[in-house]
Amino acid sequence: MQFVDIKNDIAFRKIFGNETKKIILISFLNAIMKLKDSRAIADVEILNPYQLPIIKNLKASIIDIKARDKKGKTYIIEMQVAEPDGLDKRLLYYAGKEYSQQIESGEYYSELKPVVFIGIFDFRFTQGDKYLSHHAVCDVENGERIIKDMDFYFIELPKFTKPLEVLTEITDKWLFFIKEAENLTLIPENIDDEGLKAAYQDANKFYWGKEELAAYDYAAMREQDERGKVSLAEKRAAQNEKIEIARKMKQKGLSDKDISDFTGLAEEEINQL
Repeated sequence: MQFVDIKNDIAFRKIFGNETKKIILISFLNAIMKLKDSRAIADVEILNPYQLPIIKNLKASIIDIKARDKKGKTYIIEMQVAEPDGLDKRLLYYAGKEYSQQIESGEYYSELKPVVFIGIFDFRFTQGDKYLSHHAVCDVENGERIIKDMDFYFIELPKFTKPLEVLTEITDKWLFFIKEAENLTLIPENIDDEGLKAAYQDANKFYWGKEELAAYDYAAMREQDERGKVSLAEKRAAQNEKIEIARKMKQKGLSDKDISDFTGLAEEEINQL
């Protein structure tokens, strides 16, 4: 078997946005929010289902799946492979917009239903060591929660380092699938959840059509281009910072050699400042 990279745009939408296999998304939601028994989600409506002809032409960098359960609660599952500027504010705006658009002006606020945002990040976002964190509005002193209609779950893949053989919880097995599936050649033996089994099956390239595989490869190239842009911007920012430091040191009368030793810039570059 050869599995796709779940973090790929096309793969992510195909697996989690599959209307014919909603068991995948339901299993994932229950695992991440740790919902069991009477609290578990039984069914969902996928609001933006996977449609290759449409998805492969999208230029938006936001990769998300939206769903709604029978109680009217909305779930937004988003994948981010690189941290964009102002991500914290955009997440709040995005979830807030989804919440406020449920009703028109003049309608009762009581009609508003909760919104849950689940962010899967291929980078470190929070300061702690937890690879899965739950954020909500609450009293900062005693933890009392009066405003209950908005929840944020952050999955930080770089922080998840558990090997396959120690996985026992379904939550960890899902995170392992998202992070490591592309490096596997078989479905792990310890997978006993039907939704996760179906996810592994859908991630098997053998069952993908030619058009889907072509779109998958294109999405991978597009992702690499975006990562390249970020890397180039970071390099340029670092270089500009070195130049600014060198300029200040030069103004203070330090020698070009000393400045070069400190900043790593060539003496020829420093001489031209």
